[in-house]
Formats: sequence, C-alpha cells, structure tokens
Amino acid sequence: MKIILTILGIISLILGIVGIFVPLLPTTPFLLLSAAIFFRTSPRLYEWLLNQKYLGTYIRKFRENKAIPLHAKIISVTMIWLTLGYCTIFVAPYLWLKPLFIILAITISAHILSYKTLK
Repeated sequence: MKIILTILGIISLILGIVGIFVPLLPTTPFLLLSAAIFFRTSPRLYEWLLNQKYLGTYIRKFRENKAIPLHAKIISVTMIWLTLGYCTIFVAPYLWLKPLFIILAITISAHILSYKTLK
C-alpha cells in the first residue's frame, strides 16, 4: 500500500508541476496532496518537497497560514467556472450531468473561498 501511495504522490507532484504551466490545471492542491501522501509514506520525499525552492514555498505558506493568496483564489475560481461552464454547455452529453457540473463548481468554489486570503 505504501508503494501505491508513493506512486500516487509522485503522480500528484507531476500534475502540480504541469499545473504551473497549464492554466486549467491547479498547482497548489496537487502539491498539497503530494505533501500529505509523502508525509505518511516517505519522510525523505516529504522533506525533499518542502525544501524545494519554488514548490516548497506553496506548501509552506499554506501550512503556516492556512490561507491562499488572493491571485490564486481568483485564478482558481475563474478557471473552475470557465472549465466546468464550458463542459456544462458544450461537452455534457447527458442532461443529468449539467446540474452535476454546476454543483461541482459551486462546491469547489466555496471550498477555495472558505480559506483565509493570504496578503
């Protein structure tokens, strides 16, 4: 199980890194997931991740302040609504999927906005 979780942590880390360059893919949630997985499975990978010059900053700021920067909130919520709105209007082949996408967007937005804003 430890190996499977470590592999999931590495996949999450890769997605987080890709998210730096791809606007539709969030960075911080994937990095936080990787940190949480590595914390439980590999102290060495966890310390390595926290000590990274750029990636570790995301995780340390969130852990210390339990807050998200305003620009990250704006970008995240905007991208969620653009992506799920597009899926709702143009992609969802079934009528029952449309309200599901909207509920998902509302829920994720509420979760992101529930955190304090880092100044």
